[in-house]
Amino acid sequence: MELNTVIFDIDGLLIDSEPLWNEAASEVFRQYGVNLTEEQYKTTTGLRTKEFVHWWFSYFNIGEAELARAEKQIVYSVLDKIERKGTIMPGVPYIFEFFARKSFRIGLATSSPPALIDLVVKMTGIGKYLHATSSAESLPYGKPHPQVYLNCAEQLNSHPTECICFEDSFNGLIAAKSARMKCVIVPHISQAKEEKWGAADLKLSSLQNFGELHFNLLNP
Repeated sequence: MELNTVIFDIDGLLIDSEPLWNEAASEVFRQYGVNLTEEQYKTTTGLRTKEFVHWWFSYFNIGEAELARAEKQIVYSVLDKIERKGTIMPGVPYIFEFFARKSFRIGLATSSPPALIDLVVKMTGIGKYLHATSSAESLPYGKPHPQVYLNCAEQLNSHPTECICFEDSFNGLIAAKSARMKCVIVPHISQAKEEKWGAADLKLSSLQNFGELHFNLLNP
């Protein structure tokens, strides 16, 4: 099918929030005597906060009684941090205008809660381009499960094979490909050379670098 829809992840793709999630999680985890390494944190990038907390609480044998409290603390903290010092990633206005000129249906699909969607839409000024947003927060499964992408496509009245997704995490990439969508990966520079990105249809160093040539490769 011809591509007519684009769906974007948020964290690490539209806004440089991953370091802030890491910072917030580290502050909360230290209350429980846990210090995650950078490598440990990377392995759970793209998961929902509750899955992230449950994974590491299980790993470090912390009781489940504190799960909900820790999750809420992290989300509250990261929203505050993003609002105060979050930076918009290069190419965000450009990429939305690129697809708007092609009359694409445009959506957001994220593991983050709706409050973060609202905050980032406000900070980036992309609200005028959007036709749908979808959060995996209340779904049975988050990324790498494809449901959040399938839900967003359904809201956009698009077939999955008509969609291009833009992602920055491996869990997000797997979710997009599991949904049978094209996926453009824009990994963090520190992970750019990792072989796992070969699963994507296209890898870029920045949203700003996406152009007609790339679009035509994805939409032959």
